[in-house]
Amino acid sequence: MKPHLKEYAYPAILEFIKEQTKGKKCVVIGLSGGIDSAVVSKLCCDALGPERVFNIIMPSSVSSKKDVDDAQNLCTEFGMNYKVIQLDTLINAFSAILDLHDPLLKGNIMARVRMTILYHHAHQMDGVVMGTGNKSELLTGYFTKHGDGGVDLLPIGDLYKTEVRELAERIQIPQTIITKSPSAGLRAGQTDEEDLGVKYEELDQILLGLEQLMSVDEIQKETGLEISIINSVFDKYQSSAHKRKMPLIPKLGIRTIGCDWRE
Repeated sequence: MKPHLKEYAYPAILEFIKEQTKGKKCVVIGLSGGIDSAVVSKLCCDALGPERVFNIIMPSSVSSKKDVDDAQNLCTEFGMNYKVIQLDTLINAFSAILDLHDPLLKGNIMARVRMTILYHHAHQMDGVVMGTGNKSELLTGYFTKHGDGGVDLLPIGDLYKTEVRELAERIQIPQTIITKSPSAGLRAGQTDEEDLGVKYEELDQILLGLEQLMSVDEIQKETGLEISIINSVFDKYQSSAHKRKMPLIPKLGIRTIGCDWRE
């Protein structure tokens, strides 16, 4: 039981990007040098043309030089516009007034600073901020609220990480990006799978079972994975529900935003 990329996924995402960006001059993307942002950037390039894609590379002192090089090389290869903005001055300014000794707190600040920069440029350029989160991250809450989670559109938000890898191969993302260990780049040596406590191949099997309304016992029987790992993923899903919703509003009127007011 593993997720597999649907044949219609690529053309459907391109159509989504075209339709949802009508009337805007460009899309703005935070390009990290990792697979998710590379795939989103290339999808936007295929859908809109490279001249309407503006990538912002935002390294800090904990960033890998290879990630920065990979991001720049991707832009050059496909003819997309990009800009490099160093984050250290901004992060140091926050550190001067906030207690950021906890790496998690510092990472959250960094993610929110990045999104502030993206929205600043999108406003200036009459653009749309394109998110790079995938389904595996969204379902486990592996993103920063009002940071990388605060975007306008999520073109790969219905693709599990393993499906993103399949799509990356299909749209000819460089192998140097596809094969590297996924990382949010928020602290030195950090990897996604270490943070999550499970490999993406296993995580996606569990989440697919969750999507199909299977019980923990049914997922264990189907996948052969340890119950403790499955329970851990279920806990992440349940505890991060607030990240996938609008802020709760007490119901007082006939129709309430986020409850029964449908757009």
